[in-house]
Amino acid sequence: MKRECAHGRPSADRVSFSVPLIGFAAYSGTGKTTLLVKLLPLLKARGLRVAVVKHAHHSFDVDQPGKDSMRLRKAGADQMLVASRKRVVLIKEHPQEHQEPRLGEVLEALAPDQLDLVLVEGFKREAIPKIELHRAELSKPFLFPQDPNVIAIATDTSAMPEGAATIPHLPLQEPERVADFIVAQVATQR
Repeated sequence: MKRECAHGRPSADRVSFSVPLIGFAAYSGTGKTTLLVKLLPLLKARGLRVAVVKHAHHSFDVDQPGKDSMRLRKAGADQMLVASRKRVVLIKEHPQEHQEPRLGEVLEALAPDQLDLVLVEGFKREAIPKIELHRAELSKPFLFPQDPNVIAIATDTSAMPEGAATIPHLPLQEPERVADFIVAQVATQR
C-alpha cells in the first residue's frame, strides 16, 4: 500500500510498531549521534520514555574481554542475556552470512508498553518517518528527493534545493527546536 507523506509524495509501506518511530537519516559524519545525545535529555525532560535503535555497519562488542558474558558468548552461546538491577543486555549472534537486520526484526526486542517513542539512527532505507540531517560543509546531496519518508530537514544552511519548500526546516544547531518538532510528531502519531 502506498501512502502520502508529509510532503505529498508516495511512500512504500511503513514499518509498523505500536509506538511512534522517528528516524534520523544522514551521511556518515553529519552528526546523527551527536544530535541524539542532545535530544534525549530534552525529550526525557518533557516526560517521554524513549528508546534508541542504532544500526551498526560492522561487528561490535558491548561486553569486555575477559568478562563472563564475552567468555560465554565466545564459547558458543547463540544468545547471551546479561541482567542486573540496573540494566538488561541481550546479545544475539548471527552466522557470518546473515543479512543485515530489518528494523521490524530489531523492534521485536523492545518493550513497547514501557515506551512513548523510538528514535532510530541508521536504517535509512526503512519506511519510517525520518528527519534528514544535512551539513552544507560536507557537500553531500540531500536525501529527501529519493526518500518520501523524510518529514523534516535539520540543517545548518538556509539554502534549500528545489522541492524542499513543503518540508519543515529545523535548525540543526538548535536541538530544542528539533525536540519541539518530535514532541508534536509523537502527539499526532498516537
